[in-house]
Amino acid sequence: MLQTAIDFEKYEQLQDEACTQRIIAAKKTLGDRAVILAHHYQRADVYRHADLTGDSLKLSFLAAQTDADYLVFCGVHFMAEVADMLSSPEQIAILPDMAAGCSMADMANLANVERAWRELAEVLDPDEVITPVTYINSSADLKAFCGEHGGIVCTSSNAGKVLQWSFKQREKVLFFPDQHLGRWSGHQSGISLEQMPVWNFDEPMGGLTREQIKNAKILLWKGHCSVHQMFQPHHIIRFRNQYPDGIVISHPECSFEVCKASDYVGSTEYIIKTIAAAESGTRWLVGTELNLVSRITEEFKSQGKIIQFMSPMVCMCSTMARIDPQHLAWTLENLVSGNVVNQIKVPETEARLARIALDRMLKIS
Repeated sequence: MLQTAIDFEKYEQLQDEACTQRIIAAKKTLGDRAVILAHHYQRADVYRHADLTGDSLKLSFLAAQTDADYLVFCGVHFMAEVADMLSSPEQIAILPDMAAGCSMADMANLANVERAWRELAEVLDPDEVITPVTYINSSADLKAFCGEHGGIVCTSSNAGKVLQWSFKQREKVLFFPDQHLGRWSGHQSGISLEQMPVWNFDEPMGGLTREQIKNAKILLWKGHCSVHQMFQPHHIIRFRNQYPDGIVISHPECSFEVCKASDYVGSTEYIIKTIAAAESGTRWLVGTELNLVSRITEEFKSQGKIIQFMSPMVCMCSTMARIDPQHLAWTLENLVSGNVVNQIKVPETEARLARIALDRMLKIS
């Protein structure tokens, strides 16, 4: 018999260590019925409890493959939505704290994207000429928009492949919400910066002329990651002056100038694998979220690798950090009691269209 859901207020004052013991006990009781997925940017005191870890692409695959009844996603809202859409109807996706969102994802909403599509229709036929591409860091309704309009989803791991696929479908791309990933991926594909103007959703026609729209290969949405925008070229210059043999690796959500000045650019999985494969004694400057950098700094210390964070300022994903041991303990103990809290359920019509765009991505990945 179901019990009344346990109130979160009872957990707010619990010390982290007490939560840790309760999380361990709850996981043991739930066994294979629950799986905890955690993104690389997740805080250490939550990440330690994960059964499965990875970046957005890896977790998309893992979410689709697990047989657990409950998918407890220690990440942000859009990640739990993807888990819900790719899992079976019987499985339940859960986000321990509903406030765990993504500021980048919030920079593109369905109303603004639909308005952009209508405005573009004043210059050309977007459904004939433009492939909409949404970064996985976006809401389910934007993924559904792409599914409905012949578009696709991408991650930082496969954005280049996705652009190749997109240009085989139509001659232009509307890329949202992260302009930096779109710009770097377009640059890697041989597209000039002049052919990748920024669509400013706060201005009529994106602030662009008809000629700019006609000449564009990629229309970049005016969005960005608040963490990765903190990294600057002068951080790299200072590092190279101090350590001429040092190596710089950055995430493609960084600015074009930072990516251009780096030795390697790639997803979180790429960053981890590249440093793991490097020779011992190498020194690295890493341009991505602080929790990940701190984790690999400790992981590769025994190999004599020196890893430092690119910015002198603390840059972590504050919204993902909202998922703390207190929320995780609350979520799991409710499941032990037979109560589901914070279920993420995408409406079926929306999910069906979004899965079309996701399936296109998974097929080429």
